[in-house]
Amino acid sequence: MAKKIKAAEEEVKTIADDKAKQILADAMRYGAIDYVAEYTLSVINLDSEEYKGRIIGKDGRNIRAFEIATGVDVDLEEEGVIRLSSFDAVRREVARLSLEQLIKDGRIQPQRIEEIVKKTREEIEKTIFKAGEELAHRVGVFNLPSEITTALGRFKYRYSYGQNMIVHTLEETKIGVALAHELEVDVNVVKLGCLLHDIGKVVTDREGSHVELGVELLKKYHFPQKVIDCVAAHHEDIPFPSIEAIIVYISDAVSGGRPGARHEDFEEYLKRIKTIEDAAKTKKGVREVYALQAGRELRVIVKPDEMTDDETTVLAEKIKEELENKFEVFPGQIKITVIRETRAEATTKI
Repeated sequence: MAKKIKAAEEEVKTIADDKAKQILADAMRYGAIDYVAEYTLSVINLDSEEYKGRIIGKDGRNIRAFEIATGVDVDLEEEGVIRLSSFDAVRREVARLSLEQLIKDGRIQPQRIEEIVKKTREEIEKTIFKAGEELAHRVGVFNLPSEITTALGRFKYRYSYGQNMIVHTLEETKIGVALAHELEVDVNVVKLGCLLHDIGKVVTDREGSHVELGVELLKKYHFPQKVIDCVAAHHEDIPFPSIEAIIVYISDAVSGGRPGARHEDFEEYLKRIKTIEDAAKTKKGVREVYALQAGRELRVIVKPDEMTDDETTVLAEKIKEELENKFEVFPGQIKITVIRETRAEATTKI
């Protein structure tokens, strides 16, 4: 009798294992999405090399104004093309669209550059919101708060370990929903948990891990506690509070763990660049911060009404000391440039 019971148990276990594998395989099939990798470089093709002279401007004024306004590196060395590089894909896209418009317009000078860049940024913000709506709608989620929708739209220009976050989120959500149906748990909780699990990665104005920032953002808009728990547990920072949270965790691992999905080195690079920029962002009087040349140069633009020329020297020294404390070992040096610019304008009467 004991042998029969043991044999029956083994058979049930084998069937259960096979069924579990089949469920997971089906879920992965639902989540499969074709994707072509993108990198940190944008290329603009030129009809004539003459454009490069206009882009550089007298004494390099135009190219300097463009790099300050956009926060990207401009490489003009290769014939027939301009290369724009930045770890931040939003900055790079703003720069690409702005430069294309300036070339088309023909009027390339510092004031015009600032006008075009400002207008392009406003257009990109609309594109980001639309991308957030489309992402949510593709997984059947509607009427999210505007801040949440905008954050989701930033996934379009954000990568996690080299994997585009819209692609990763779509994959994970499809896998999670398929598993939730099979296991007969709350599909809506899993759907929202998968959709919003990485939302903290695009919160850049506060300190904290992406899990902490994501939980904080969802609490702000009073999302259901079960959804918040899914986000809080998706890196095992807390014990799994529900089956739904386990499904979100598994779905995240399946999407991120498939062959070719991610590249560890790229994520470490992004973390290093963010650390460099954060060293200056928190300082009083700072308006914009751009890490350039793969982190070898830090360009800090300050508010002229809040800082004197002498204070910019002190600021540069403080940033230098903070970076030296944060990085015990760093490949090469980091050049810190603090820019304080004042302007006076007047308009004549006709």
